[in-house]
Amino acid sequence: MERPQPTTFRYDEDDRGVATIRLDRPERLNALTFASYRELSETFRALDRRRAVRAVVLTGTGRAFCSGGDALDIIQPLLAMDAGELLEFTRLTGDLILHMRQLRTPIVAALNGTTCGAGAVMALAADFRLAAPAAKIAFLFTKVGLSGADMGAAFLLPRLVGTGHATSLLMRGNFLAAEEAQRIGLYHEVVPAEELAARAQALARELADGPQQGLRMTKEMLNRELSMDLATAIEAEAQAQALCMRDPDFREANRAFVEKRAPKFRRDGGGA
Repeated sequence: MERPQPTTFRYDEDDRGVATIRLDRPERLNALTFASYRELSETFRALDRRRAVRAVVLTGTGRAFCSGGDALDIIQPLLAMDAGELLEFTRLTGDLILHMRQLRTPIVAALNGTTCGAGAVMALAADFRLAAPAAKIAFLFTKVGLSGADMGAAFLLPRLVGTGHATSLLMRGNFLAAEEAQRIGLYHEVVPAEELAARAQALARELADGPQQGLRMTKEMLNRELSMDLATAIEAEAQAQALCMRDPDFREANRAFVEKRAPKFRRDGGGA
């Protein structure tokens, strides 16, 4: 698959297999537009077929990670839409989250600042959330008269922080400070703002250097097992693990252990 060339955000790749997606409308707090929703969704879907990319960093420019939908580009036009057009839009926003979760390559969200609305759900959809101290987060939907269950938030959030915290965050729509978000398990790490970009890249490179079949299978099973009972999950994991045991990376890891060296996993992406 060819390298993505989006027009509504910045996209870069390095020689370690890390792609960086940077929301870059700092003057609008990186608010999303109809066009950026589509391009982000299409990019995450396409990256699942780009084996040169082994990890993704998602971040923003300026004071915000993402402030949600743009009030001028999106919110005002929504008021003039009919029921069918509104449903088409809400499905578009949900597709972005679905494609982030279906991307088997791990995603590291580097939350550089304010994270709210759709931006908060994008953070939820990432596999890792690293945050600067200024990265307060809010699921603001009820504050504007909408349901707190938007874009998959009511599915994803309770699984990260529990139903009690999720109920408060989704119903009240209040901002949560970064330190509190880390305390309840929503953020993995809070790091000084000047260290955030480097820390996110380091984590992404660690993942990019890892066994891709094993990592991709882990993310896929985390998604699949959300709806399984224990017996079904154990059988599914048995089958998944047997597949991984046939992958060359498993043999390389064992050889490296015997030879007392770091494993050198394949750089071609591996796996199906």
